[in-house]
Amino acid sequence: MSLYEKILKGEEKISLVGLGYVGMPIAVAFSKKVKVVGFDLNENKIKLYKSGVDPTNEVGDEAIRSCSVEFTADETKLKTAKFHIVAVPTPVNEDHTPDLTPVEGASEIVGRNLTKGSIVVYESTVYPGVTEDICVPILERESGLKCGVDFKVGYSPERINPGDKVHRLETITKIVSGMDGETLEEVASVYELVVEAGVHRAESIKVAEAAKVIENSQRDINIAFMNELSIIFNKMGIDTRSVLKAAATKWNFLNFYPGLVGGHCIGVDPYYLTYKAEQMGYHSQIILSGRRINDDMGKYVAECTVKNMIQSDISIKNAKVAVLGFTFKENCPDTRNTKIIDIVKELNEYGITPVITDPTADRDEAKRLYGVEFVSIDDITDCDAIILAVAHDSFKSLTAADFDAMFKKTDNGKKVLIDIKGLLDRKAYESAGYNYWRL
Repeated sequence: MSLYEKILKGEEKISLVGLGYVGMPIAVAFSKKVKVVGFDLNENKIKLYKSGVDPTNEVGDEAIRSCSVEFTADETKLKTAKFHIVAVPTPVNEDHTPDLTPVEGASEIVGRNLTKGSIVVYESTVYPGVTEDICVPILERESGLKCGVDFKVGYSPERINPGDKVHRLETITKIVSGMDGETLEEVASVYELVVEAGVHRAESIKVAEAAKVIENSQRDINIAFMNELSIIFNKMGIDTRSVLKAAATKWNFLNFYPGLVGGHCIGVDPYYLTYKAEQMGYHSQIILSGRRINDDMGKYVAECTVKNMIQSDISIKNAKVAVLGFTFKENCPDTRNTKIIDIVKELNEYGITPVITDPTADRDEAKRLYGVEFVSIDDITDCDAIILAVAHDSFKSLTAADFDAMFKKTDNGKKVLIDIKGLLDRKAYESAGYNYWRL
C-alpha cells in the first residue's frame, strides 16, 4: 500500500512545519480530508490557534476553531507523521544574500523526528539545488537515515498570495516534483486531495525550484519598469496611471502598476536567483537593476513628499506627516519587509517623525521589528501632509472631509496628499486645490 493510500485511510498523517501565512492555510485545507499535525516553534502562535484565533486572517477564526489540525510546538509529535511539508520563510541577509537559517533549522527538526518510509516536501522558495544539496544532507545527518532508501524528498513551491481571498491554495495550479518517479506520483496524489485546480508535474526538483524563483523575479522586473516609468513621467508632468490606462487598450499590454515592492516573496526571491548565478560566475544585469529601482522607491516617495511640502511653503523640520498603512500589502497584517519603513526612515532624515496608523497590521510585530507604534486614525489631526500608503479596504472609503479632519486648518493648496496606490480621484482633489501627488 502506498503512503498516499495510508494517509487517505487515516493510517498515516501529514505534518506541516511552519504555521505562518502559507503553512497554516495548507494545514487547515488538508485537515478537511486527512489527519494533520501542525507544528510551529512559536508557542504563542500555537496557543492562539488552539484557542481558535487566526492571527494571519488568512482563513479566519471560525475555520481555525472548526478544523481538526493537531496544533503543537512539540517537535516529537512529528514522529507520528509520514508526509512532512516544510513551509518556513526564506529571507535575505542585510547584504541581500540568502538566509537559509529557517529552512536549515526546519530540516534539523524534521530530521530529528524522521522515520523510515517518510516523504519530506519543501514549499519554501529557494534557489535551484537547495532541497537536494543543502536540506537532504541535514535530514540524513539528523535522522541517521539514507535519502532514497529510508526516506524520499520532493519540492512543491508555495503560491499562496497572503490577503488574497480569490487565489487560494485550492484554486491555483500546484507545481509538484519528486526525487524520482514514484515520489513524484505520491506527492502529486497527496496535493490533488486539496488542490482543485490540479497539479503540474515538474521534470525535477531543480526545475520546480527554478520555476518558483522566476515567477516572483518576473513580477519584480515588471513592477520595476513601471516604477522607472513613474519617475520619468513625474519629471515630465505626466500622470503615469493615465498613460497606463491608455496603453492597456492594446491587447497584449501587460497590466502592471508602480508601487512599493515589499513582503517576503517578490522583494526577496530575486536575490536567491542572482546569488546562485553569481556562484556560477554570472552577474545578473536585468534582475538586479530591477531590484535596485524597487528597493529605492520608499526613499523616492519620501523625497517627493518633501518636495511637494516645499512647493506648498511648509516648513519641513518638525512637520507633521501622517502615514496611512504600514503592512507590505493591502488587507494583510504582515509587516515583514514592508517598504513603508523606508519612507518613515527617510522622513526621519529630514527631521520629520511621522504618525502612523494601520488598523490591519500586527501591532506587536511592528513594534518588535521596527519599534513602530500605531495611533488611531481618529486621533490624527493638524497634519501638514498625508501619505496614503496601503490600499486597505478600510481606507478606500475615506472622503475629502475625512482627510480635511486630519489636516491643519489651512487652505487646500497647503494640504499635501500623497496617494501611493492611486486610490483617489486625482482630478477631483486637484480641482479642489489640494497638492496631490501619486506614483
